[in-house]
Amino acid sequence: MSTKPATPAYAAHDLVVDPARSAPQFWRLLLGLLLIGVLSYALTAVAVQTLIAAFPGTWVRDLPAGGSPVAMLVLLSSFLCVTIAVACTLRLLHRRSLSSVIGPMPLALQQFGRTCLRLAILMAALALLWLILPGGLDAGVTSDLTPNLALHQWLRLLPLALIAIFIQISAEEILFRGYLQQTLAARGLHPLIWLLVPSAIFAVGHYVPEDAGMNAPLIALWAGGFGLLMADLTARAGTLGPAMAVHFVNNIIAILLFGSPTSLSGLALFLVPFELSDPVILRQMLWLDFAVVGLCWLVARLAIRR
Repeated sequence: MSTKPATPAYAAHDLVVDPARSAPQFWRLLLGLLLIGVLSYALTAVAVQTLIAAFPGTWVRDLPAGGSPVAMLVLLSSFLCVTIAVACTLRLLHRRSLSSVIGPMPLALQQFGRTCLRLAILMAALALLWLILPGGLDAGVTSDLTPNLALHQWLRLLPLALIAIFIQISAEEILFRGYLQQTLAARGLHPLIWLLVPSAIFAVGHYVPEDAGMNAPLIALWAGGFGLLMADLTARAGTLGPAMAVHFVNNIIAILLFGSPTSLSGLALFLVPFELSDPVILRQMLWLDFAVVGLCWLVARLAIRR
């Protein structure tokens, strides 16, 4: 079954929405989300406990906060359980394959590669701008960066870290911009609903008052805005490729280059001189970070132009 796209800009969205139209019932979506939650929790618990039993060590105490390289690799890789849970749910309740959520694979890979290449050029240009501007963009922050991992150790870990980050970001995109967004769109709902609802749930998932304190609502709002831009990209592209590319680059910067001193810092080359709960600097950096994400979104849109 096919319907006319709600807006010409989102015509390509039908590439991933059409497979969802065979079983779009709301009860399936609610049961599916419950099943994904239960399956992913159970699979993660079993996988992590198996690793702890097989490889006991100091990394176990660092696991909750991702305070060591091994702990971070385990945390990021555990998102594979989410992808497996989504794949099982798709088969059981929606008669769909996981690949149908990602979109036509050759197109998805092409869009992912083109977007990553252009984002790499953008990041290089921003880094150069950072260096040549008088005093840098924010000398007070960059001058106080603390080395976290030795460069040779960071480089040895880099291949595994990139794979782990891709596992993490692909799971989130498959769940939010894939399963949830596409199932809502398959019901013929207004684009604002299938753009905003997954983004709002994505934001709630990033509400961490125990780490961010008073900044938790702002970080959640940032995540919701990020999710909305990724939802728009997916609807324009017809695959998850561009959203995965932007998410991948964003998390490389946030996890592998400049980590927080109190949370998820195990794979970072440097640590920033402020915590997530900082009442001043963090709020300033969120605005800068979202501006960069906005640029990434624009670059991705250019990359997928036909």
